[in-house]
Amino acid sequence: MKASIPQGTRDFSAAVLRRRNFIFNTIRSTFETYGFEPLETPALENTETLLGKYGDEGDKLIFKILNNGLDNPTKQASAREDFEKVLEGKTNKGITERALRYDLTIPFARYVAMNQGQLTMPFKRYQMQPVWRADRPQRGRYREFYQCDADVAGSSSLLHEIELALIYSSVFKHLRVGIEIHINNRKILHALAMLCGGEDRMTDITVAIDKLDKIGIEKVKEELASRGLTNNQISVVESFISIAGTNEEKLDQLMSMLNGNTIGEDGIREIRYILEQYKNNVSSEEMVVDFSLARGLNYYTGTIFEVKATGAQMGSIGGGGRYDDLTGLFGVKGIEGVGISFGVDRIYDVMEELNVFPEHIQTGTTALFFNTGETEQNHVLPLAQQLRAQGIACEIYHEAAKFDKQFKYAERKSIPYIVIVGSKEILSGTAIVKKLSTGEQQEVKQEEIGLNIKS
Repeated sequence: MKASIPQGTRDFSAAVLRRRNFIFNTIRSTFETYGFEPLETPALENTETLLGKYGDEGDKLIFKILNNGLDNPTKQASAREDFEKVLEGKTNKGITERALRYDLTIPFARYVAMNQGQLTMPFKRYQMQPVWRADRPQRGRYREFYQCDADVAGSSSLLHEIELALIYSSVFKHLRVGIEIHINNRKILHALAMLCGGEDRMTDITVAIDKLDKIGIEKVKEELASRGLTNNQISVVESFISIAGTNEEKLDQLMSMLNGNTIGEDGIREIRYILEQYKNNVSSEEMVVDFSLARGLNYYTGTIFEVKATGAQMGSIGGGGRYDDLTGLFGVKGIEGVGISFGVDRIYDVMEELNVFPEHIQTGTTALFFNTGETEQNHVLPLAQQLRAQGIACEIYHEAAKFDKQFKYAERKSIPYIVIVGSKEILSGTAIVKKLSTGEQQEVKQEEIGLNIKS
């Protein structure tokens, strides 16, 4: 059998993991400086927890897991009938009761609904775990990938939207990735639906315009027509997503277009407030009003964000928004929420394309002790332990071998220092420390090896 992995998944080498961990650690430390606490939820959720929360498009991408025991002869007759229903796109507990999580937001809502009595509100949590989607793999789109989310439950204050946008700015500044934070409001999209014949049009419109970047305006118009919108209604949608100019000019044009629609005007006021407060805290013009931004997930109700990298060939690298009754899906009404997500896998690809990873994160082992024999190896082992106690990563070459072979090992692993303690050095209590990048070497006391490397 030829060794392989499932399409849309990846193995990560040490070099890749160090870079990924640099991203994770940057995001984690920023979350914590804003008062967010860590949370983890299971990879598996009950299928009924996930289905119906992401719209028809999202539901199709959920990985469902077959129940155990389907090979039991007493279950096989009913299993065949149940499986036919699954093939029709329906969920059946006889076949599949569990599924891999699609995102981190719905599991968070489920957690809040289950634990609301024990949580201090507003509850601020961050979560950094893998999610799975039965998507078509391509660059920047995988079937298994990590999300890093920060969410606030139990508050309607726009302060949270402002701080979440500031988190985006802080993280990407540290990662040296230029960004634009696109902002819209689902209340505005709600108003657009009302202009196009009624609230029941909202899902049709948002699902279609959410694909604008991928398929273009003509294909969006075709999809709107296929969903039953008239030519006049399609023209209204086209005018809406074609509004251009500065942020202020866009909002002014939209205010005129909405013609007194109260819900839409509320959305405009919220965007204006967030823009003003963000600008007071960040010097750059990173936030862009984007009326084509829809985020087709059904649970968003207010502000929505999407982050795009400037100067890189990549789609969204982050997104989120407000969902004022997400826990209502689990029978717990009245708990507002807002959150954002970072797409670590896409951020990694962008940072590679822009070549902005710091060089220092590539180093694993700092020093390699050469192995010159069993006696010397036994002498070197406590010296290596001393370095490790000082926080210096080090190795002892696994066997006595020619120096050329040990040098090549150090070079292939990008180990910056080698330490040689032979029989002569054991007698004199010294060691040879060599820096490979310059060829410079020094003879130092054995108890000062760590100090020499650090200096």
